[in-house]
Amino acid sequence: MTRDEDLDKLLDNLPFFIQEHLSNHLKKEKLIEIVMDLGRRPEARFPTGPEYLSQKIISWQDIEYTIKRISKFSNENRAGIERTLHRISCIRNRQFLINGLTCRVGRAVFGTISIVRDLLEFEQSILILGKPGIGKTTIIREIARVLSEEMEKRVIIIDTSNEIAGDSNVPHSGIGRARRMQVAKPELQHQIMIEAVENHMPQVIIIDEIGTELEALAARTIAEKGVQLVGTTHGNCLENLIKNPSLADLIGGIQHVTLSDDEAKRRKTQKSILERKAYPAFQIAIEINEQCSWTIHEDVKNSVDLLLRGNIAIGQVRQVSKNQKIDIKYQKFQTHSLFKNSNTLKNIVPLTKNSWLAINKSDEIKFHNLKAKKLIIYPYSLSNNLLKEILVKMRFKIILTKEIKKASLIIGLKKQLRQNFKLKKLAQQKNIPIYTINQSSIYQVIKLIHFIMS
Repeated sequence: MTRDEDLDKLLDNLPFFIQEHLSNHLKKEKLIEIVMDLGRRPEARFPTGPEYLSQKIISWQDIEYTIKRISKFSNENRAGIERTLHRISCIRNRQFLINGLTCRVGRAVFGTISIVRDLLEFEQSILILGKPGIGKTTIIREIARVLSEEMEKRVIIIDTSNEIAGDSNVPHSGIGRARRMQVAKPELQHQIMIEAVENHMPQVIIIDEIGTELEALAARTIAEKGVQLVGTTHGNCLENLIKNPSLADLIGGIQHVTLSDDEAKRRKTQKSILERKAYPAFQIAIEINEQCSWTIHEDVKNSVDLLLRGNIAIGQVRQVSKNQKIDIKYQKFQTHSLFKNSNTLKNIVPLTKNSWLAINKSDEIKFHNLKAKKLIIYPYSLSNNLLKEILVKMRFKIILTKEIKKASLIIGLKKQLRQNFKLKKLAQQKNIPIYTINQSSIYQVIKLIHFIMS
């Protein structure tokens, strides 16, 4: 992972006593931001915590010195430095005079998306969630570069605060060949999003910090036009979006539904329930828990449905170790009590594009029977090399068999299994569950086995 940063260009615009202290600082490369408040000592913030930079307190002259050397502040009280990604935000007093500055270090980090590089190949819309300062903007900047340069797609960035491509008419090299559309006022962002699609024929649109109902509606409109979206929004997990009326459209929207008495009894739930209104604007969601640990929902539609029903959702957790190896695990996530009802996991058989389908006499699959014995799989229309690679990765006892009678379950490609009526009939006679997957993917097979065995 390499970094391209113009830290010296930021330090050159700060008072000399701050420059002098930071230029030789041991943690200079990990600097997050510098805070200058009138009448207080200047402060540097690092991942390990804050640190004072001098005994000298900040004066009006120190603040004025920095303001004169950077661009003008926008209506959002943000400014920048030409040809860099740095951001300077100001605090004003009641007379609108600037009495505080937050100088945020901007970095183009190359290689930061290696953890999810394979997801970009699917050409599906990706929503990135995370708390402020976790690095969402850095991630989508690198996604823009990979999509435009390495995958040669027509990419347009909607750069509302000039954080993605820098505060200059010439965008920063960190975005690769992607084009950038600047937004004059934040309240016009949704209009520029639609304009980008109508006027410039993009294959991918990248939006940072979707935060209003109009922007969520514009994202939905763009998705319906067949354009791939990559966006970020504030929130730690999908549940935050479900509970946020302004942004719920990003994941399909939420509505209250009243069931009939018979339907409520059949579902074993209350009469008034929450349901998803429509298809989500984003098919994949990435939760940035920490910089080296990301949770991925490969099918947002399925995850939202499970959360609303009060069931356990399964997410993929990817972590980067110190030696830069990527570890992929599948983990169960219990929904918040707000969405719980009396349904149980075994009554749900997911049927989604990136999930699996179980074919059996009954919709209820007895997972405990499979757990009690060794898992013997009869693979159908799946590569032997693929299965061998999966066996190496799995911690469960798994045996492959060529005899259906010995199998505890059958796994195969959906297209192939649909046409094999004899196999389905034999499986029904022997009471062997059949699972189908849409793609011959390591991740889908591992996810399915984890789901059965855990």
